[in-house]
Amino acid sequence: MDVVNALADGFLTAVTPINLMYAVIGVLLGTAVGVLPGLGPAMTIALLLPVTFALEPTSAFIMFAGIYYGGMFGGSTTSILLNTPGESSTVVTAIEGHKMAKAGRAAQALATAAIGSFVAGTIGTALLAFFAPFVVRFAIELGSPSYFAIMLLALVAVTAVLGSSRVRGFSALALGLGIGLIGLDPVTGQRRLTGGEPQLADGIDIIVVAVAIFAVGEALWVAAHLRRSSSSIIPVGRPWMSRKDWGRSWKPWLRGTAFGFPFGALPAGGAEIPTFLSYITEKRLTKHPEEFGRGAIEGVAGPEAANNASAAGTLVPMLSLGLPTNATAAVMLAAFVQFGIQPGPLLLEREPQLVWGLIASLFIGNALLLVINLPLAPAWAKLLQIPRPYLYAGILFFATLGAYSVNLQWFDLALLLVLGLLGLLMRRYGLPVLPLIIGVIIGPLAEAQLRRSLQLSAGSVSGLWAEPVAVVIYVIIALILVWPFIAAGVRRVRGPGAPGGQPFASLHVPDASPADPDDAATPTPTTEQR
Repeated sequence: MDVVNALADGFLTAVTPINLMYAVIGVLLGTAVGVLPGLGPAMTIALLLPVTFALEPTSAFIMFAGIYYGGMFGGSTTSILLNTPGESSTVVTAIEGHKMAKAGRAAQALATAAIGSFVAGTIGTALLAFFAPFVVRFAIELGSPSYFAIMLLALVAVTAVLGSSRVRGFSALALGLGIGLIGLDPVTGQRRLTGGEPQLADGIDIIVVAVAIFAVGEALWVAAHLRRSSSSIIPVGRPWMSRKDWGRSWKPWLRGTAFGFPFGALPAGGAEIPTFLSYITEKRLTKHPEEFGRGAIEGVAGPEAANNASAAGTLVPMLSLGLPTNATAAVMLAAFVQFGIQPGPLLLEREPQLVWGLIASLFIGNALLLVINLPLAPAWAKLLQIPRPYLYAGILFFATLGAYSVNLQWFDLALLLVLGLLGLLMRRYGLPVLPLIIGVIIGPLAEAQLRRSLQLSAGSVSGLWAEPVAVVIYVIIALILVWPFIAAGVRRVRGPGAPGGQPFASLHVPDASPADPDDAATPTPTTEQR
């Protein structure tokens, strides 16, 4: 009942005219950037961080949440119409969705994606409302050793599964931790890693880092690789579904939700794994196996539901523990820091109006997205015709304006350029950008918990595992680090042809590459894939 009462108060906050306006702006903007390949909610929120500094935090986060959910909605449009996933979480949608579109069923594919996203998002938000307080109650009882272990788990887990190799993932994390250490030592007050530059004494603003890595780095990468003309787009009528389509979609929606929410709440869970698992499940349970690979509606409904349910799950650790599990959550966590709000277990106690207003706005945003996406799908498709030079020139302009507006100093522009070139080099050499951003945000917090734990134990290292929860987490971290070596040894013993020797072998997607020939030669790696 406490959750229900708090959620009712949240709806009173979310339905005020000003917050409803920002919710509409967020879902419209999120859907638009989700439709455009190469963009995403993380980049959009990063660009808006300086602009929203003057807003009320509740209004700003309601708009950010609308962008996040809208990006999940809009990403299916480009996957279905262009066979070009804008986000890695919509790769699976392209497998069957584009086949449906080429068979003249683009309207049905877009409809089941939109309605499935609404169903999964609504259920996931309800689970978020009921699970977050329980996680907070558990987290409040933890001490500094457990918090440090949890943060270390988030850093290791996210880094270990991203990028083409673990070396690249941990290299990106080291860069992020190094950037996060720039400034004054929190205990001694001495400068570190400043190179004698007084303007670095306060550290590098997280807004400048986020805008540079996501926006500038992405724009420079795309400018270096993609051609100017847009791809051919399959015409779209008004999305609709027949009774048979409804009958074949509602069970995949529910199963996809069951896959997506738990994985979204896990460190490094993300949306990629549950969408693949949902696709495999629907392929095995379908009564129409002959349609898979040719445009099965279940192959769109299930993965899209898993995608949006994982987005709701992602907010559980972010709001209750202050831990981001994907790029968008990391940028939203940076927004908390920008507004001077301490994320973590005490967030629900100190900022109940913000948290419950944000959760309530997710219900409203889901309904708005369904109402907006169904009739406006043809209009969203036309956004794909925007010439890329104009698009990314605009991104660079707003990135520069936003970074300068933080402190009104030319030094921030120099940092923006340097970090933007770093983002370009990371993409060039296959280093994932998410570990860097999480390292910048979580690194200083983990350092504070580490020092507090050592102070409580009088400098004894054993103080780091003085709590049972910390011991369990360190065991999990060890398993994450050694599991690839164990799996490789098992595969060598069994041989390449043994069962389980090649997991996900059935998920090879030869036709999930961009439809445009030039784009196929130099595809744009999405933020999550990197």
